Amino acid sequence: MRTLPDFHNDAEDLLRNHHLKATKPRLKILEYLMAHHNHPTAATIFSAISGDEPTYRATVYNTLNKLVDAGIVIEIKNGDDSLHYDYFVKPHFHIICKKCGKIADVYYPEFDTIENRMRTEAEKQTGFVTSSSHVEIYGICPECQKKEKKS
Repeated sequence: MRTLPDFHNDAEDLLRNHHLKATKPRLKILEYLMAHHNHPTAATIFSAISGDEPTYRATVYNTLNKLVDAGIVIEIKNGDDSLHYDYFVKPHFHIICKKCGKIADVYYPEFDTIENRMRTEAEKQTGFVTSSSHVEIYGICPECQKKEKKS
């Protein structure tokens, strides 16, 4: 596996800022998520990072759960109910294909402002204290649209 030196220090700082130890598995997983915006599953991450050194599947799952709990990474369920992970560095939302489960990032001007207004309104209406939010839109991707037209 190629190393990702550009992300190592950022990953280390991010973990420490969230009061998490910068262990080798955590760094490898976070560096992978920082470098790849493919919304991988835990199995994809496991395959990508398990090179010469032994890595345990449970370690990958436990680490992802810790990163999600810390708010560094988010979980996304796609159409087949599998969990995917995203390093949420720049505010965006997701569009998910209802047929194949493909997930794409959508960047929208002032999305973070809009999302904050939605959270504020949710708090007003419900009395909840919000800690995070995530917006998903569902549809049919271009590839699945082409398949539908052919049939």
